[in-house]
Amino acid sequence: MASRKSAAAPRPSRARRAPRPSGPAPVRLGIIGLGVRTEVLLVSLFAIGGVELVAVCDVRDAAIAKILGIFQRHGRKAPDVERDYRRLLERADIDAVLVPTSWNSHLPIATEALQAGKYAGVEVGGASSTEELWRLVRAAEATGVSCMMLENCCYARNEMLVMNLVRQGLFGELIHCAGGYEHDLRELACMVEQGNERALHNRFRNGDIYPTHQLGPIAKILDINRGNRFLSLTSTASKSRGMQLAAQRHYGAGTPYGDMPFNMGDVITTVIKCANGETVTLTHGIALPRPYSRNGRVQGTRGIWLEDADGIYIDGISPSIEQIDVAGNPYTTHKWDRVDSFYEQYDHPIWQDCRRQQPAGGHGGIDSLALRAFFDAVRTRGETPIDAYAVAAWMSVTCLSEQSIALGSQPVAFPDFTDGKWITRGRATGPWAL
Repeated sequence: MASRKSAAAPRPSRARRAPRPSGPAPVRLGIIGLGVRTEVLLVSLFAIGGVELVAVCDVRDAAIAKILGIFQRHGRKAPDVERDYRRLLERADIDAVLVPTSWNSHLPIATEALQAGKYAGVEVGGASSTEELWRLVRAAEATGVSCMMLENCCYARNEMLVMNLVRQGLFGELIHCAGGYEHDLRELACMVEQGNERALHNRFRNGDIYPTHQLGPIAKILDINRGNRFLSLTSTASKSRGMQLAAQRHYGAGTPYGDMPFNMGDVITTVIKCANGETVTLTHGIALPRPYSRNGRVQGTRGIWLEDADGIYIDGISPSIEQIDVAGNPYTTHKWDRVDSFYEQYDHPIWQDCRRQQPAGGHGGIDSLALRAFFDAVRTRGETPIDAYAVAAWMSVTCLSEQSIALGSQPVAFPDFTDGKWITRGRATGPWAL
C-alpha cells in the first residue's frame, strides 16, 4: 500500500453489607435478568476485574441455579439473590446494574434504576414506543445519573479505526453511511412455541427490531446528538417468506406452528436523513440464507470503508492504475487497500492499547471494552460514552420504522430527545469516549 501522509429523588435504600473499605474500591454491581446474555457477560466480568457482583435477580429458579452454578465452577463468591428487581434497586450496597432482560422490559427497568440513583447498563434491542424512551431520558436528566447501552460493536476494532480515519480528515466530508443486521437466524427465530423472544417479535411486528449494532458506530462517526441529529426515516418491508418456510421445516407443514404466519418482512430497508445532510441506510434481515454481516459502509468526499470488501479506499493514497481500453481511451481502475493495512498508523487509541494484550471476554473482547467503559463512568460518577440521548435516538428506529411501514413507507420524524441541546453539545471526552 502506498505511504500515508497525511432530579427526581432516589428510592429509599437499605444497607445489607459492610461499608466499603478505604481506598480504591470495585464497582458494586447487580444484574437483573439471568438469561443467556448474562452468561456471556459473566465471561467478561470475570476477566476484567474491578467489579464486585453483589446481587442478581430473576423470577425463574432454573435461571438462578444456572448462574450460581457458574460462580461455583469458577471459584467465585456467590452473589445474593433477589426475586423482585425493585428490592435490588433499593439496596445501598449497589452502585450500578446491568439489565439484560427482554426487549419489552429492559428500558422500563433501566428507567427505574436511574430513578433509584443507580447507573444502568442496558442491553441492545429496539424500543416499543418513543414514550418509554422519553421516560428514560427524563429520568437521566432529573437524577443526573447516566445510563449506557452496552453496544459492543461501537468498540469493534474496524469501526473505531474508521472513526479515527474520519476524524483525522482522511475521508473528507461524510456523505453516506450504511449498515445493518444480516444474520441467518431462521432456525432459532421460528420457535414461537418455546417463547423465543426473536420469534415472538418476528411473529407480531414488522420493522427493524435490531438496529443498533451498526447504527451505533455510524451515529458516533456522524456526531449524532453532538452537532448533528437524525431528522426522519422511511422504512420498507419486503414480503415475508423465509421464517414461515423455516417453521414448516421445523414443525411440519399443516401443523399449527408450521403454518403460523410471520408479520416481519424478510428484508427491512430503512433510510435515515440527518440534520447535516448525510443519509444512512439500514438493512435488517434474519430470515434468508446468507453469511453474517453488519454490512458497514462509511463514505465521504475522499474515501470509503466497505465491510464486506474488507477494504478502504482513500483518494490519492490507495492504489489506482491508469489503463487504456481497446479503443485507446484512458480509464482508471481503483483498488481497495486491506483494512488491516491501516492498523499500524491509524488504529484508534483504545485499540492501540489493546494491541499489547488482546482484550479478554465475549465477542472477541469487545464486550469487555464496553463494560470497562461503563464501569469507568460509574467510578467517576461521570457521563457514559453511550448516554441516554444515544440510547433513545438509536433504539427509536424500531418503533419509528414500524410506523413508517404501516403508513406505506411514509417519512416519520425522529423526536429530538435532546430538546435542542444537540446543536451545541460537543464530543464526549475521556479515555473511553467515542
